[in-house]
Amino acid sequence: MHADSVQGFVFKNRICTPYKNCDSMNQVKRIQTEKIQKMSRKRQTKIVATLGPASEKKSVIQALVKAGVDVFRLNFSHGSHEAHQKAVKIIRSIEKESGHPIGIMADLQGPKLRIGDFKEGFIALEPGMVIRFDSNSKPGDESRVNLPHPEVMNVLKKGSEILLDDGKVRVRVIKKGKDYLDCEVVEGLCLAGRKGFNLPGTVIPVPALTAKDKKDLKAALAMGVDWIAQSFVQRPEDVKAAKKLIAGKAALMVKLEKPSALEHLDEILKLSDGIMLARGDLGVEIPPEDVPSVQKRVIRDVRHAGKPVIVATQMLESMIKNARPTRAEASDVATAVYDGADAVMLSAETAAGEYPVKAVTIMDRIATRTEEDETYQQIMENDHPDTLGNPSDAISTAAYYVAQDVGAKAIVTYTMSGSTALRAARQRPDVPILCLTPDIDVARRLAVSYGVHAVHTPETADDFTGPARHAADLVRGHGFAKKGERFVMTAGVPFGTPGSTNILRIAEVE
Repeated sequence: MHADSVQGFVFKNRICTPYKNCDSMNQVKRIQTEKIQKMSRKRQTKIVATLGPASEKKSVIQALVKAGVDVFRLNFSHGSHEAHQKAVKIIRSIEKESGHPIGIMADLQGPKLRIGDFKEGFIALEPGMVIRFDSNSKPGDESRVNLPHPEVMNVLKKGSEILLDDGKVRVRVIKKGKDYLDCEVVEGLCLAGRKGFNLPGTVIPVPALTAKDKKDLKAALAMGVDWIAQSFVQRPEDVKAAKKLIAGKAALMVKLEKPSALEHLDEILKLSDGIMLARGDLGVEIPPEDVPSVQKRVIRDVRHAGKPVIVATQMLESMIKNARPTRAEASDVATAVYDGADAVMLSAETAAGEYPVKAVTIMDRIATRTEEDETYQQIMENDHPDTLGNPSDAISTAAYYVAQDVGAKAIVTYTMSGSTALRAARQRPDVPILCLTPDIDVARRLAVSYGVHAVHTPETADDFTGPARHAADLVRGHGFAKKGERFVMTAGVPFGTPGSTNILRIAEVE
């Protein structure tokens, strides 16, 4: 299959010649090959990294991409819209230089509950002392704390517990007044101002999208981000509200941080485009001994639904200050990979840490080594989603087994909506999934999905002749296969019909 024979092609009833502005097709192929070979990853699990003061310069972002970042997270809890817009422009310029789609995720703050300030910045605590939480906006002291959330006052009662500063401080309500709560300190030695707090087991009557979130969402969509991460979701209605505002302009990643969201996981999963297991707040709201089993269950359910799942928070947290992670952190990253996560995420490690590039490099090494382990391969082999009754899923499953049987070096999917690539990814193949799509937005969104190497290409046709040649060039160009080696192709015919995967073909690089 010689790519030199590829001429123009039909796309949406137009004759397109993608090489017409270049001196020669060979020149274009050489440039594209040089770019994509630099970007090809050895691992299937993706890496999401948060940008911040430690990583806002273009030189650092370039180094992060080279080290292994597939998706960048913009934390809208911090930073201005101008700063985030600047980051988006830098990422898009790097994307253009590399010729490789890079995903961008805007993470909304959500209804994060925080206490007010203190006169001295913090207060000392000791078990047994009683502190009043009230609605007075004046800075607090060791006798009182400003609680600027009247909705919390209404739902708490005597005996309720409040966890502050990620669970480092625990107090219990011993008396409830009209606009105050008297609380006894159970655990904790110090409490600083503006710290967040959690109410385990309590559903708070607040919308999942605040006025700030709506403003940030509008700005993020205008910037052209690929994913919106919705924080502190409690009910399916919260997800519906976000989907309505997004209106298809980006994909929606729902963050699981509240026990109530776990209770409605099936409904939330149907409405969302992906799930992030945000273990920071979730680990405060549920017992720590429950987090590992919840992680395994959530990853399995989301994977089987054919949607991407990210494991986040405290993965290499010691690397905020240290050049090497702890052994426990390395094991935590590996566990997420063993569980079958699509992606693992770095937060403060890359946003504010002293070793952002090294953190990505080490995470890349851990994920790569884990995927090489026979135990990992056996786990993936023994847990395949049910595909009964769905022809498109059946084709994708067949591609997985055919690739194994013929020793294929890659699975190639042609997709308009990304659904074909997601079907292939849920099988967790041990070979790369080369996803070819004419939609750059789809290519960028797929950057978070397991094993998917998305390529933005307008190549399409009415049969497999042209696409097979084109795919052979890209498989070889990415370094996935050499002359004489095989790859498996799946697509929907007629081309351009979303969700119609119905063809499988074995092809050979010539």
